[in-house]
Amino acid sequence: MPRLIETASRVTAAGSPPKTIDEYVGRVNTGTDAVSIAHMRSPSGWAEPGQTPEFDEYTLVLRGELRVEHAAGELTVPAGSAVHTAAGEWVRYSSPGAEGAEYVAVCLPAFDIGAAHRDQD
Repeated sequence: MPRLIETASRVTAAGSPPKTIDEYVGRVNTGTDAVSIAHMRSPSGWAEPGQTPEFDEYTLVLRGELRVEHAAGELTVPAGSAVHTAAGEWVRYSSPGAEGAEYVAVCLPAFDIGAAHRDQD
């Protein structure tokens, strides 16, 4: 039988200035470790530390644009586009544009802070 997920859990975000993460499916909200689905809203100028995660991440940008730095350069992902970053690949996300970014991130397996392997400052 289908299960309604009525609300999300607000999750603490990395980076500055702070962004909002509402997890609908994942380790925090549903106890699911196979996949996480989160709605993100990052303000203009937001950037997080680089990371080399153990999970694949699929990101669909709904509004604004997301910048994805990687070992070979960078991508700008505008609204209406998506990006896939593979497990084991170094990436750094930011939203430098004037309107920031709103996007949905899907991680396989589910996001886990210990599996993100964030760069040390």
